[in-house]
Amino acid sequence: MSKPESNQESLMETLIGLSKRRGFIFQGSEIYGGLAGTWDYGPLGVALKNNVKKIWWQRFVDGREDMYGVDAAILMNQRTWEASGHVAGFSDPLVECKKCHHRFRADQLDPELAAAKKCPDCGGALGDVKQFNMMFKTQIGAGEDSAAVSYLRPETAQGMFVNFKNILDSQHPKLPFGMAQIGKAFRNEIAPRDFIFRAREFEQMEIEYFVDPRDEKKVNETFDALFEEQQKFLTVLGLDPKKIHKIEVPASDRAHYSKRSVDTEYDFPFGQKELLGIAYRTDFDLKAHTTMSGVDLSYFDEETKTRFIPHCIEPTFGLDRLILAVLSNAYTEDDMGGEKRVFMKFAPAVAPVKIAVFPLLKNKPELIKKAREIYASLKKEFGAVEFDDNGNIGKRYRRQDEIGTPFCVTIDFDTIEKGEGVTIRHRDTGTQERVSEANLLDFLTKKMS
Repeated sequence: MSKPESNQESLMETLIGLSKRRGFIFQGSEIYGGLAGTWDYGPLGVALKNNVKKIWWQRFVDGREDMYGVDAAILMNQRTWEASGHVAGFSDPLVECKKCHHRFRADQLDPELAAAKKCPDCGGALGDVKQFNMMFKTQIGAGEDSAAVSYLRPETAQGMFVNFKNILDSQHPKLPFGMAQIGKAFRNEIAPRDFIFRAREFEQMEIEYFVDPRDEKKVNETFDALFEEQQKFLTVLGLDPKKIHKIEVPASDRAHYSKRSVDTEYDFPFGQKELLGIAYRTDFDLKAHTTMSGVDLSYFDEETKTRFIPHCIEPTFGLDRLILAVLSNAYTEDDMGGEKRVFMKFAPAVAPVKIAVFPLLKNKPELIKKAREIYASLKKEFGAVEFDDNGNIGKRYRRQDEIGTPFCVTIDFDTIEKGEGVTIRHRDTGTQERVSEANLLDFLTKKMS
């Protein structure tokens, strides 16, 4: 994997600062000193995240005939996690310094320090490696015995597997078909790091796609087709293809349930790391839940009159990692008018604010009135439209550049007195053009697409 360059490391710090200043992402519980591994999304961050989720849902659920959406509970019966193997095996190797008592993931230590059992923080001696289960344990109800134990789900996948029979009984789908879900997951990471890349609370977008295992060629074709759909989705988000890498995961590194896994890695500011994944989980999960629950999770093929347990292909998307990729990919610096300019080069589809509407001067009622009229008509059509009359026009352009607004619409006296339309200013180039008011909606609609 590639190592980050020094300027890339500073980019990470810049992104964190910009995210807070402009209302994308804040440290969780910041007024109390924060809580490691937790992050709060501000107004622009929520808008960015929702845009990504809408695009994903349209492409993988609403845009298909073979996908069924679910929203499973975060808290599940503890036997779910026994069946899936999480209670026994969902762990990371942990080492603790005997001197400063800082804890580290053993597999992420510098090899020389690990070999010497030396703490990277204080130089003290490290203890023996222990396995640390990453699930957050909680109690259900007033009881405190083992029957009251539950967990915050560490993944969304199991919520779909336990609803497999419900989908069969209520929707009567024919193979192949998939279940899709967007939701929160929780992992008690030993060392959360790299901003929102590795956190203790995060959001996943996952698909469990069920196939007939008897046609191996078709299974492989479906796996490849779903992988290609993942890649197309990334292009819609505007990510640079040169920063995207396909990694065929060797058997030694695959999860125990996976027959084949392919990771999609991305060049983040801190190096090339996993962004997406797709795994052929075979029938591991449905079989495990059948055994643990005693409920038959097989599929009956009406055409062949045979019953079998389907196999599953799982494309998974870490939403927070996607947001970080979109932010780092969009960050751009250039020179405009002899001054350094910072702008977020978001694809219009994901931009938190699509259009900003300005009156040229904020102290002219006739300009404000007309600008408000145009603002209202555009907001009705595009939703994510902002009215901005704070400061001079240059400062407004710079502010909109920094939050990634693709187009600014300025209303001036020629708009009112001569009927000569409005000025459209393009974020990426800073160029401006005049567009008639009658053609404004059509012009912006075409540019958005």
